Amino acid sequence: MIILHRGINIGGYLSQCVHSQEHYRSFIGEEDIQRIAEWGFDHIRLPIDYEVLETDEGAKKPEGYALVSQVVSWCQKYHLDLVLDLHKAYGYDFNNAGDKSKNNLFSHAGLKQRFTNLWTNLAKEYGNCGHVAFELLNEVVEEENTESWNELIRETVSVIRSIAKETPIIYGGIRWNSADTLKYLEIPQDNNTIFTFHFYEPLVFTHQKAYWVEKIDKEKDIFYPESMEYYRKQSAALGIQGEPVVNAQSLTMGSEFLREMILEAVKAAERAGVRLYCGEFGVIDQAPVKDTLRWFEDVDRVFREFNIGCALWTYKEMDFGLTGPHYDEIREDLISLWKGRS
Repeated sequence: MIILHRGINIGGYLSQCVHSQEHYRSFIGEEDIQRIAEWGFDHIRLPIDYEVLETDEGAKKPEGYALVSQVVSWCQKYHLDLVLDLHKAYGYDFNNAGDKSKNNLFSHAGLKQRFTNLWTNLAKEYGNCGHVAFELLNEVVEEENTESWNELIRETVSVIRSIAKETPIIYGGIRWNSADTLKYLEIPQDNNTIFTFHFYEPLVFTHQKAYWVEKIDKEKDIFYPESMEYYRKQSAALGIQGEPVVNAQSLTMGSEFLREMILEAVKAAERAGVRLYCGEFGVIDQAPVKDTLRWFEDVDRVFREFNIGCALWTYKEMDFGLTGPHYDEIREDLISLWKGRS
């Protein structure tokens, strides 16, 4: 059985990158997978953009599958489970949220067929690997796609199950995989389903100074935990992305607030009778480092309370990389924490 207890993403390798052979050769090697295993992680989440696996015309790219197969082999060698995460599909990229001219997967029958065809190929390649799980699509954002997403999930699961009977299938809700949107997912008929969510609350702390978050202050240090009043004030300017804090019922920032933020996900998984997995969580390398450690300690405490498996974002670079110099002071503390020895 694939456990997915404590893992780490390899973001920026086969996704959110310049797709070139030079990049693939230089970004990740076997020694990185070995290091992850030695740190005590039990799995890797591997984000993959469609460009790795197929051309823009939809033709299969054997050289891309060879890259994925190499990671599959390395993970098997070092006794790591592996989540294959389709981070971007042809016709859907979370970075293009709301742009119907680019994100037209859910309104185009041909693109839906292409999506299921891609998963057919992946199931044929990796469906018999006992240490591999499939994550259907990284982050669906738009609320208007809620029902269409449920329909596509049904179709894709059916296609995968015709080939891979036992491979765990992972998927989440909408609004960037928000914890409180798992309740919109249909109760799965498949017995080997895992619900997933991503967790970066409070966003004003975990993404402070992030250049890609339009409304966030690019200069201000945000500390953790501080008071709820402090966080409501800092979060108000973020609009919809600050609403979880602004509307929270918690009296204190810390474990109480974090527990409130994931409770809807816990309840949804319980109703559906499925396991719960946090595919991404982390803190940007712009945050005060001691506060970062405190946030991770609180998140880990809540995840353990509800038996939630998780994968840190991320191993290298991408503004969150655990191997970066920003984390030198606390890296061993974090690794010990995830091993349960803190």
